[in-house]
Amino acid sequence: MMTQTQEKEVTDYLIFQELPLDILVEIKDHMISQITDAQIHGNLSFEDAFLKVKKSWDGEFKMVNYFLFSPVKIPLIVKKIIKEKFNVLLKKSFMIGLAFLGINLLLIYFSKSQEEYRIFFRLLNGMFLLTMGTVWLFNIKIWKYMRTDFKYKGKCFYTLYQHNVGLMVIITISMLQLLGKNGHYAYQFFRTQNTSEIVGTIITLLVPFILHSSVIFTLFNFFEHKKILKKMQNFLQSADN
Repeated sequence: MMTQTQEKEVTDYLIFQELPLDILVEIKDHMISQITDAQIHGNLSFEDAFLKVKKSWDGEFKMVNYFLFSPVKIPLIVKKIIKEKFNVLLKKSFMIGLAFLGINLLLIYFSKSQEEYRIFFRLLNGMFLLTMGTVWLFNIKIWKYMRTDFKYKGKCFYTLYQHNVGLMVIITISMLQLLGKNGHYAYQFFRTQNTSEIVGTIITLLVPFILHSSVIFTLFNFFEHKKILKKMQNFLQSADN
């Protein structure tokens, strides 16, 4: 059975590796299990078992570049986990984004005039802004934990998801700019068969799709961050004691 002092030594070692706290907690459980197994099956002391396990993890903690965190380097294990988790969220986001692209096309066909479609177009985009604003407003208590530079005891980030707060700000600004558009080219293409502005039509459909998907992605990140913070409450309380 590992003592609290020994467990703290493992925690401090992982904090030194600059792991986000959510990944740290996940890896800590695996590492403690490996240390315990090494002590039992190898008849080793804690220090020797810990050293053996650290050597087995050595390559995973080397610092590497990753475009989402550029120019800051991150541990290789963090990059692997981020790519795996973000790929799932991106796929979901683009699928939902495609659904809203379909809704946008339906709005074009249901609109009786360019002016009516302009209203629908702005309402659709305004809905995304309203959703983001509502999410932030109802989660005011955890704002400080969402900051990109907010660190646990000034040593490591709380979760890998908090780095996407900056993306949410950029997307919000872009959505505000989109709100001033009217979708003119897409409406003219589909309702009047005006094919003289193909490029404008593609941009009119593609930009909202990308922004809508990005909003959904950042919201997924927000709620994953919030969910992990709740899961880590016990760990944070015990670590602070």
